[in-house]
Amino acid sequence: MDPLEICYQSAGQLSKLIKVGQISPVEIIEAHLDRVELTEPVLNSFITLTAEQAINAAHKAESEITSGNYRGPLHGIPVGLKDLFNTGGVKTTSGSRIFDNFIPDRDCTVAARFNDAGAILLGKLNMHQFAYGPTGENPDYGHMHNPWNPDHYAGGSSGGSGSATAAGQCTVTMGSDTGGSVRIPASLCGIVGLKPTYGLLSRHGLTPLAWSMDHPGPMVRTVEDAAIVLNAISGADHNDKTTYDHPESNYTTALIENINGLKIGVVKEFFDDLIHPEVDHTVREALKKLEELGAQLIEISFPMYSESQAISSTILMSEAAAYHRELVINQGDQLYEPVRLRLQSGLLISAADYIRAQQARTMFNQEASKLLQDVDLLVGPTEPVPAPPLLSPDVTVHGKTIGITPALTQYTRTYNITGFPAISIPCGFSKDGLPIGLQLAGKPFDEMTLLRAAYAYEQSTTWHQARPKIIT
Repeated sequence: MDPLEICYQSAGQLSKLIKVGQISPVEIIEAHLDRVELTEPVLNSFITLTAEQAINAAHKAESEITSGNYRGPLHGIPVGLKDLFNTGGVKTTSGSRIFDNFIPDRDCTVAARFNDAGAILLGKLNMHQFAYGPTGENPDYGHMHNPWNPDHYAGGSSGGSGSATAAGQCTVTMGSDTGGSVRIPASLCGIVGLKPTYGLLSRHGLTPLAWSMDHPGPMVRTVEDAAIVLNAISGADHNDKTTYDHPESNYTTALIENINGLKIGVVKEFFDDLIHPEVDHTVREALKKLEELGAQLIEISFPMYSESQAISSTILMSEAAAYHRELVINQGDQLYEPVRLRLQSGLLISAADYIRAQQARTMFNQEASKLLQDVDLLVGPTEPVPAPPLLSPDVTVHGKTIGITPALTQYTRTYNITGFPAISIPCGFSKDGLPIGLQLAGKPFDEMTLLRAAYAYEQSTTWHQARPKIIT
């Protein structure tokens, strides 16, 4: 198989070929390493590339599989982890030179579960410093670049994960999502990004940003691959008391194209907010497609949506400042200035303000839960704009200018507050060839319905098959 075609096969596709011996893990890893070598000077997706380790693991996987010890659909598949997932023997920087020499002695739970599934670590991926930003800027290791146009943001904070997946550098990547950091780069880079229900995936061994809103999540090119990853790494973990011991699910069984009768709530306020006309048009076309597929679209109102930025910001800033307090005080001069300023601002938030924000969060969650009593899913844009130019501080739509952070997080933070599962899937492109994402959200631990709807839409369109034009 042509090496480029190998790099753009999904895990689901590659696993079928591996299982019957049509392709080997060694071929797969070599093709991806060649792809990284070709594209990395433009994209800057990686902080650490584990090439030799990956080749050795591929030979081991090939030997296991030919001996009849096939572990499942991730066996021999290249995976990249955002560089805040601890990996035993491989440095974990959290996007900062301060930790350039930090080498954990053991894997985080997610990395260990990938390893148990036979996945092969290709490297640690670039990120916004300490996951504290939605754009993918990083002066320590270099800014991340969008594969569709390297002069534009890849998104953040999991920008390296987004660009690596979209450009065929990795088959599967993992990000973390506190205010949208899986779904933002997924939307801007034209891939699938899933933020599972809070507590479905373990956070043990991940550098926190805001512990009550942090969610690890897969970033892949197909909905099927998101389901495959959930099968391998979800479930309770005694090292993370926020995980839930709920009945195990085979998430790939949700992948059916029939969504007849599914009730999907179209949140009115999402379209009343700042939104680029091309995004508005593209998302409305996606809603028509869902309706054609048999879903019942119901316009609903979410009045407290307008409070999501204030609630989220207060909680996130407080928790981030609490975790990084000593670092800010003792090594603040070594931090990227925008990150340092956000952390310092968090130190000024009072306990009373934090408690009031958590009280407001309770009301917000009650209202959101009530909406999902009448519908199965909520839908809207993932991002209000296509990827903005790199280092632009704000966006302007219809003559209104707002800062880059509130713009890129305006639709995503809602589901970090609630902890509901949410997914971004490609639904089209701007006239400039930049991806546009559709966001679906569901009830807690109802990933099955969420994946079902996302899969049905994906299979009825070809957006997920598109490849970046800049990096060929």
